[in-house]
Formats: sequence, structure tokens, C-alpha cells
Amino acid sequence: MTQHERWMHQALRQAERAFEMNEIPVGAVVVHKNTVIAKGYNQVEMMHDPTAHAEMIALTAAAAHLGEKFLKDCILYVTMEPCPMCAGAIVLSRIPTIVFGCYDPKMGASGSVMNITEHKKLNHRVHVIGGVLDAECGGLIKDFFGKMRKEKQQ
Repeated sequence: MTQHERWMHQALRQAERAFEMNEIPVGAVVVHKNTVIAKGYNQVEMMHDPTAHAEMIALTAAAAHLGEKFLKDCILYVTMEPCPMCAGAIVLSRIPTIVFGCYDPKMGASGSVMNITEHKKLNHRVHVIGGVLDAECGGLIKDFFGKMRKEKQQ
């Protein structure tokens, strides 16, 4: 198991928490000096807040933990490619690297639909590593939406 897979497994645990709460199962962890300093999972439905994405919650917690707005020595692990909102927050946080699981062909903003995190005109670019534990991360998303479709049919 690679180091990226090890941390992605922790992000997957967060995504499973979201699944249990009937949230789209996306989870995130922020690692600083080989230690998880922040965790997050989608809480949009529970909080009635469209910004309560896993990445946003984890970035906010990491900044609070470090007492700094810039996360220069951190890596963000997230189970699904960030959306435009989260990609913007990632750039603003000055985090140097993100590692994500499955690609998002509808809203992905780290290479799929658009590429905010590595956009040349922005003042900070993020090194992106995609597809880590892609099958596991994508499988959880597919299972969730399959469950939702089945519940609608009943």
C-alpha cells in the first residue's frame, strides 16, 4: 500500500460517514507532517448549506488547527475530484498538493470538466494526483446513487 492509498483510506472512512447520513459520500482529510490534522465529509443536506462539502469542512478545520490561513505544508486527500467551489478554496488555501480518488465527469474542476487547481493565470497552482483508489471511491458514489434511485422507486 502506498502512502497516498493509506491516507485515501482515511478519506474513504469519512465518505462512509456521509453515506450513513444520506449525504453524497465524499470524504476528505488534510495531512500535515505525516499526521491527519483535519477531517471532513459532505454535510450539505444535514446543514442545509450548499458549501458544506467535505473539502471545505476539512480545509476550515486544518486552518483552525494550524492557526494559519495558508496550508503550505499540507496535502489534501479527497475521495472525489473537487468541484469548482472547492477547487477555488483549495487554490486560496495555498495547499501545494491534492490527491483525489474518482474523477467527476460532471463537475470536476481538477482536470475533468475544467482545471481551476492548475490554471496558469491564477497566482497559485496545486499539484494534482488523481485516480488514487478510484474504484473504491467511485464504487461508493455509485452505490449511493443506486440506493437513492431504488428508494425513489418504492
